[in-house]
Amino acid sequence: TTQLPKLCLAAGRGAAGMIGCTQPRRIAARAVAARVAEELKRPLGSTVGFQVRFTDRVSEQSQIKFMTDGILLAEIASDRWLSSYDTIIVDEAHERSLNIDFLLGYLKQLLHKRPDLKLIVTSATIDTERFAQHFDNAPVISVEGRTFPVEVRYRPLEGDVGDTDDGEHGSGRDGERSVNDAIVAAIDEITRIDPRGDVLMFLPGEREIRDAHQSLERRKYRETEVVPLYARLSAADQDRVFNPGPRRRLVL
Repeated sequence: TTQLPKLCLAAGRGAAGMIGCTQPRRIAARAVAARVAEELKRPLGSTVGFQVRFTDRVSEQSQIKFMTDGILLAEIASDRWLSSYDTIIVDEAHERSLNIDFLLGYLKQLLHKRPDLKLIVTSATIDTERFAQHFDNAPVISVEGRTFPVEVRYRPLEGDVGDTDDGEHGSGRDGERSVNDAIVAAIDEITRIDPRGDVLMFLPGEREIRDAHQSLERRKYRETEVVPLYARLSAADQDRVFNPGPRRRLVL
């Protein structure tokens, strides 16, 4: 995600048009653009820019542009040839959203009309054979990544809830624990093992994030900051996740 656009730039792409890189989510487009700009030692909005809904940080000097797939789709409506680009990278293609599928279908047709356009489709879990066939047996490059040991622990849905000392949380109806109960119990367990380690939690939506936020704030963990993260937050609030801080973080 961060290195391919830089490699394309080093290979001479981005001269006849921009190197466009799509991301499924706005926060990813913004964060990755900031990271690549930092690595290139350029201010964001110059060589590297990004465009998401309501925010456009692309200039005439921009050679790499990160954006949501929806932004690129909208550009097709006004520029069928996507003449602003000489390279397009569709990242996280395995998500197979309607936007991504439409883009892949359209780009396949466009490649026949624009042989100068280079298309790169990337994913960690993509069905390479199927995608390669779709693009007329396009070459496949596999890059082995460095992996780290991962321990999987399953939380029981009912029974053995393990109330805390203050009775803050416990079993729900018919002995089934709520999602918040399970989250708090898991954080309590992690805190006992290592009270300094950050924690990243994935929840279904904004309401669940707000509920979990309240539950965790009530626990008053020492030297710990509970940070919500969802699409409707302001850019400044979203950026809190990426800014270093002295305290442990629980990111929702």
